[in-house]
Amino acid sequence: MKDKTIKKVLVLGSGPIKIGQAAEFDYAGTQACRALKEEGCTVILLNSNPATIQTDDSVADIVCIRPLIADVVRSILEEHRPDGVLATLGGQTGLNLCMECEKLGMWKEFNCRVLGTQPEAIERAEGREPFRRAMIRAHQPIISSMGISSVAEAQEFLLHNSLPLILRPDFTLGGSGNSVVRHLEDFVVQVEDALSASPVGRSLIERYLEGWHEFEVEVIRDCAGNALTVCSMENIDPMGVHTGDSIVVSPVLTLTDKEWQMLRTAALRIVDVLDIRGACNVQFALAPDGSEYNVIEVNPRASRSSALASKATGYPIARMAAKIALGMNLTEMANPVTGAGSALSEPALDYVAVKVPSWPFDTFPQADDSLGPRMKATGEVLALGTDFSQALVKACRSLERGHTLPDSRMRTWDKKELWRQVNTPTNLRLEAITELLRRGSVTVEEMAHRTHIRRYFIERLNAIQLAEKYLQEDGFVKENIVAARKLGFTVSRIAKGCGVSRETAEAVLKDEGCLVGYREVDGCAGEFPSGSGYYYGVYGAGSDKWDEAEGGIAVLGSGPIRIAQGVEFDYCCVKAVEALRRRGIRAIMVNVNPETVSTDHDISDALYLEPLTLDDTRDVLLRERAQGVFACFGGQTSLRLGLELAEAGIKLFGPQAEVIDAAEDRGKFSRLLTKLNIAEPEGVDVSSVEEAKTLACRLGYPLMVRPSFVIGGVAMKAVYREEELVEVLGEAFAAVKGQKVMVDRFLQGREFECDALCDGDDVLIPGIFEHIDPAGIHSGDSMAVFPSFQLNDIQQNEVLKVVRMISRELDIHGLLNIQFVLRDNVFWIIEANPRASRTVPIASKISKIPMVDIAVGLALGEKLTDMGYGTGVLQNRGLWGVKVPVFSNDKLPGIDPKLGPRMMSTGESLGMGTNLADAIGDALRGAGWNPPQKGRLLMSVADSHKAEIMPVASQFIALGWKISATTGTAACLKQWGMDVQLAEPEELADRLRAGEWDMMLNIPGGSEYHITSGADLRRSACASCVPSFHSIPAIWAVLGSIAKNNQIN
Repeated sequence: MKDKTIKKVLVLGSGPIKIGQAAEFDYAGTQACRALKEEGCTVILLNSNPATIQTDDSVADIVCIRPLIADVVRSILEEHRPDGVLATLGGQTGLNLCMECEKLGMWKEFNCRVLGTQPEAIERAEGREPFRRAMIRAHQPIISSMGISSVAEAQEFLLHNSLPLILRPDFTLGGSGNSVVRHLEDFVVQVEDALSASPVGRSLIERYLEGWHEFEVEVIRDCAGNALTVCSMENIDPMGVHTGDSIVVSPVLTLTDKEWQMLRTAALRIVDVLDIRGACNVQFALAPDGSEYNVIEVNPRASRSSALASKATGYPIARMAAKIALGMNLTEMANPVTGAGSALSEPALDYVAVKVPSWPFDTFPQADDSLGPRMKATGEVLALGTDFSQALVKACRSLERGHTLPDSRMRTWDKKELWRQVNTPTNLRLEAITELLRRGSVTVEEMAHRTHIRRYFIERLNAIQLAEKYLQEDGFVKENIVAARKLGFTVSRIAKGCGVSRETAEAVLKDEGCLVGYREVDGCAGEFPSGSGYYYGVYGAGSDKWDEAEGGIAVLGSGPIRIAQGVEFDYCCVKAVEALRRRGIRAIMVNVNPETVSTDHDISDALYLEPLTLDDTRDVLLRERAQGVFACFGGQTSLRLGLELAEAGIKLFGPQAEVIDAAEDRGKFSRLLTKLNIAEPEGVDVSSVEEAKTLACRLGYPLMVRPSFVIGGVAMKAVYREEELVEVLGEAFAAVKGQKVMVDRFLQGREFECDALCDGDDVLIPGIFEHIDPAGIHSGDSMAVFPSFQLNDIQQNEVLKVVRMISRELDIHGLLNIQFVLRDNVFWIIEANPRASRTVPIASKISKIPMVDIAVGLALGEKLTDMGYGTGVLQNRGLWGVKVPVFSNDKLPGIDPKLGPRMMSTGESLGMGTNLADAIGDALRGAGWNPPQKGRLLMSVADSHKAEIMPVASQFIALGWKISATTGTAACLKQWGMDVQLAEPEELADRLRAGEWDMMLNIPGGSEYHITSGADLRRSACASCVPSFHSIPAIWAVLGSIAKNNQIN
């Protein structure tokens, strides 16, 4: 029964996107906010993430974009007096904050009840030792383990257990600090790492079940004890690979009914014993012969798998968990998918769902690509099909442009390298297995034995590679064409494989009755009509009945979350869908990302969980008889797909194909700027290394290499020598085949950018972003202020003039992002993007201008002068916003955290205030770092910047900070009589690990030698979680915030 005394609820969000805690928690939190509002509650949301739809004013009644820390919670409780707090839908961050406030007595002090699963139940599930004791009381088998808080305790456990062992720190996300100890000499270091990764300094050490299989059960339980299993999931990879990095299948495919019932019963028993009230994820390890199982862990909250389970079944787990938190029982709520029967009905699937992770190794090729208990994936894709093979093939082509299974790029690989990918699991393990099977290097039985992957999955991989082999070897054979299509191959791939035209292959499939059909996700295997509007494509099977539609407009999503293309683009897609629906236009969403709000089926009129490829999207548009598509809201992925669709005759709304090409192709854009007499760095688009060398001789170094149509500055770099130029050009030409690459003079200066709304005549700029870090650091990795705090009215009008000239020349109707460098009092244009950029959510939230809604209207022919928001550059509303990037470099051993033109951050935090110091302080705390009033700073600065460090160091010393510096930097500061401690190079790693410094300023020289020599220092700081800054302006900004805070205190 709903508790009517709960009228105002505080929802704790998950904070910035990072590896291990991505958009799935924004999806869960957003769904929860909407569910609470449905029940008449006033919703207060706390989250520091500006990129997500969750912090949009439409989601909660009161949105607090502030740090997820106890002090901020206290201020919210004092001001708003909520009746309850919901913390189980904000990931590990929200859960840990809830527990911290509980221990501080804050909830009791303000009479604010913890809703849903209670703190004592959270402690039993999250604390490794309490969890172990709870499982013993529940008569559930667990792995031989022990809770530890010191190296000595770990060594005691080691005396009675043999290696390998696994370490699992308490209260962490994404497997942070998890590691498998295989060698005795690494034992102490790995234990120390695990203890330091835990916010409470505790870890579980346990026997490592190598070769066992991992299964998950997603459960919902209400306060009355009613419970159901929403979804069963099976990891293809055996134990040892984090579930976030494993390919996951639902429902389970390789268990006998007896085995499944055993795990299902255990999961229901566990949630009863723990007294879960809401969503819960239970993970099991099953012995290879199925004779025994162990409970691995239980997440007493909505987890990454909860989002996957929701999208795989259509059952909205977070929504139901929020209503359970209000006291509602599953028996009194209707089935949320079909509306028939109660919410206690377990979903039944007549299809297979396959999740494939997306990793950042294309951005970080130097990172260790091996997979283990610490998660490394930034995102994932989900595909549905009639069987495992069909869903897997669809999922693999959803990962990135041109990706297929089998992967033809591996045909030139050495067998030894293929086996390396298999024996030590990497992101390419599945592709390597398929290629080895194709070569006949191993049998199915042998591969299953060597990898511990179940034979069924290896058999299906073999069937997929054989289908491609038959196409290529037998040519035009109807049976082979039909077989490949049923396995999930696109028509274009089939045609290419057997050497015929696409039209010929399509005709064969039509004659054989093997057309694409669309099924509706209903959660009941077709027993009841659901009307969910949530569809997936199948091949060789008919469509479900549906109310045929026409005249809709599709919004192309951005695909899996990756570095430089994150949840901010999902925000834009959701707002675009809302804008279409508000105008009475049928809104069709096409995307493959199960973590995001855009793939929540009640957001759009029709949701298609289909790969973002020309073949798949065109089929959807033909079925819908759509007017056309918006390709400008899903980042570079949707933009490039939009160009392909336009070439196939599909109408683009927003920028047309020729406009996109003119702006995104750097050479063409350069010529456009020359025509308009707008300043740009001197350079030329080159098509060969020799051409670039000749240009370098004329311009001199440093130079900037900039390929077109890439995500997040991939293959973009400032080069200082010919050797670097040659190396980077090789990468750039490989990034986009057949293109020219822009090579121009690298301009130092202050960087600015703006997102403009254009209607062909007028321009509206809600504000101009001013980057704190200098030019040369990717805009996504730079601290930035909105609106600009240094540009005067004359300079802002100059920006407006340039934007207006470019927008009119390109005839932009919608959004236009332009980036500038200010040098010698001249604005030099770096690039322009005729699409939504990653800064649109921030600009929208600070300025209160609904930028995406306006952009949709402009693309449909509306005019700025009729909208009431004005034109020109808007004036500051008296509120400053500061964006601070958030990195996940600690999850990717081997990378150099040095900032440059290639983006590295995974998320961002936003601080807002009436002055810059307060805004910067809030942004830093929202990113997870609370600068101490007095601390210890380590400085290592290149000769080219040493002249600038004396004032910085003197200000820190004046505030009571202690300064340490590397040899050259220390000598420079001592010349000014400063009290500086020398940090010997050979001691740096150990001293960083010991926590001797609170912050580091590291500015390497421009040459490859200086960059390489400082890489170990930056890696050590990253591994030790010491915040690092890489520019003088950035450290001044931090200093200003610390000084202001010291004055207050």
